[in-house]
Amino acid sequence: MSYQSPIAPGRSFYESRLGERPLYPQLDGSLTTDVVIIGGGFTGLQAAFNLARAGVGVVLIEQARFGDGASGRNGGQMGTGQRAWAEDLETQFGFETSRDLFRLAERAKTYLHDFVRDHAIDVDFQPGQMSLVHKPAYVEAYRRHPEIMAQRYGYRHISFMGREETAWRVGSSRYLAGIRDTGTGHINPLKLVVGLARQASLQGAQLYENTPALSVRSDSGRVRVATGSGTITADHGLIACNGYIGTLERMTAAHVMPIRSFIGATEPLSDKTVIPRGEAIDDSRFVVRYFRKSIDGCLLFGGREAYTADNPRDMSAHIRRQISEIYPALATVRITHAWGGNVAITRPRQPFVREVMPGVISIGGFSGHGVMLSNYCGKLFADMIAGSGDELRLLEAMAPPAFPGGARFRKPLLLLALTWYALLDRL
Repeated sequence: MSYQSPIAPGRSFYESRLGERPLYPQLDGSLTTDVVIIGGGFTGLQAAFNLARAGVGVVLIEQARFGDGASGRNGGQMGTGQRAWAEDLETQFGFETSRDLFRLAERAKTYLHDFVRDHAIDVDFQPGQMSLVHKPAYVEAYRRHPEIMAQRYGYRHISFMGREETAWRVGSSRYLAGIRDTGTGHINPLKLVVGLARQASLQGAQLYENTPALSVRSDSGRVRVATGSGTITADHGLIACNGYIGTLERMTAAHVMPIRSFIGATEPLSDKTVIPRGEAIDDSRFVVRYFRKSIDGCLLFGGREAYTADNPRDMSAHIRRQISEIYPALATVRITHAWGGNVAITRPRQPFVREVMPGVISIGGFSGHGVMLSNYCGKLFADMIAGSGDELRLLEAMAPPAFPGGARFRKPLLLLALTWYALLDRL
């Protein structure tokens, strides 16, 4: 019988392509350690791996199984830079900070490539990513972007595509223009989660699945995390729950908002004109559509979002409708998998990194740009605890503001705002 996640709907395509998914034990009893981590996604597991490798005692707990959250169920696109373009961050923070944030993201990219190579983790990497324009008002900004990145940031892997080239590379005439980035690519994210957990365990990190955190508090210089079977006591804590923070910690919940995103996978395509070079794709909608072909030729298509905890009765129907808008010839293609989960966003789409109580750092809110950044943030947290670096402070200084409305009205106000922006996508 196939595994069904208790925290996210549908069985993902990624799990169907996975050879082995080890099961880790449930915590039974109380423990004392140097660092306690809540959350078994990219951030938490990378922190555990790097801390254990540095000789720091670490215990990590995950409420479900590793990869059941966004880390194992996302679109798999690595991206370049931060979620916002460098020139937009430059307007907000100035050139030097924008440059430093871009360089941090490039180090994150290098780190991820080096990590999977050094530990022989096959993540089905494929090169290339395209960002496409769906409204005429955006074309000029996309036209300028490659030159800005080359001249001001030294990144020369991006080129502008006119309508004809875009249509050929996408296999659809639906988009007006786009940019092509040959310096990045896409992966099977669940394969990375599984390989990462294995490496963290080999380094000596204590990893526990199916162990929800019931509370976290800091008192008398110690961090205490309560579970159903006991308490974990540590000198330092990391909250890496991202879109599954719930009510565990109020400050994080005020800044990091979960929205539901859904993905479908088709049978292998016989139509070779669909993304013939195999790049990943995202588009210029506020409710972004993101799609790519797997290494065995299946179309993976994500884009429908929901802003409540409810899941659609038929996820595949919504995904099929969006696929057929871009690829009418695929209107009847068989969808073999449909799944969803929480994506965590912040108001400005910038990562949330903050000490939320003495000795406890919370990291999340990657806003759909977390494959590289969340892995690297886990490493940077470990560096900070081990005393070998403070690069995490650069992200902390971005300080995204809280969502308005307080605990009672926060979600209704977000629903109104996101619904409005989704409407603008159609105009």
